[in-house]
Amino acid sequence: MNLKEALNWRYSTKDFDPNKKLSADDLDKVKALLRMSPSSTNLQPWHFIIADTKEGKARIAKGTQGFFQFNEPKVLNASHVVLFCSRVTVDEDYMEHLLEVEDKDGRYPNDEVKQMMNGGRNAFADIHKYDLKDLPHWMEKQVYLNIGNFLLGIATLGIDALPMEGIDVKALDEEFGLREKGFTAVAAVAVGYRTESDFNSTDKTPKSRLPEEEVFTII
Repeated sequence: MNLKEALNWRYSTKDFDPNKKLSADDLDKVKALLRMSPSSTNLQPWHFIIADTKEGKARIAKGTQGFFQFNEPKVLNASHVVLFCSRVTVDEDYMEHLLEVEDKDGRYPNDEVKQMMNGGRNAFADIHKYDLKDLPHWMEKQVYLNIGNFLLGIATLGIDALPMEGIDVKALDEEFGLREKGFTAVAAVAVGYRTESDFNSTDKTPKSRLPEEEVFTII
């Protein structure tokens, strides 16, 4: 599927076929999409909880109770559900760990380049921590960048997806002990395969976007 086909094929799937599951190979591709997403300064301020069992999906469904119960069947019927989590802060230990992983992966030709990268990354983090005072929000932006990358990438695999902000993040933080680990839940994405009766499919509900002349300025 080429890029334009994927863009027009994908939509926010509202009704998943509970009998269709991702293959092991496709699950590996899903994990690759999540890991390889870009992030500012390669900060990678995220963690992903992937539910691929009935029990796992039931745990994530604890975040779809009460006001958010309309999302419960989407979580339970999907093949898999990815809970996107964001760091709430970054400390010296994490920055050093990130630097050493990059060094091990061969990113730095010498120690000078390595230390320049370390200084630059810390400088950006400090700007958001002390000057703009939006460090958690800045890291959450990187998670949303990942979600956008993920939605397009998974569409090219012919896999349906539904991003969900309609979840109780506090309940999920508690369910998975995220805050004690330095993370917080941001959003969930259910993945799997549409049913033929899904009312939101593009053959029943055509896509609608603002016209080109309204959204582009070519200079």
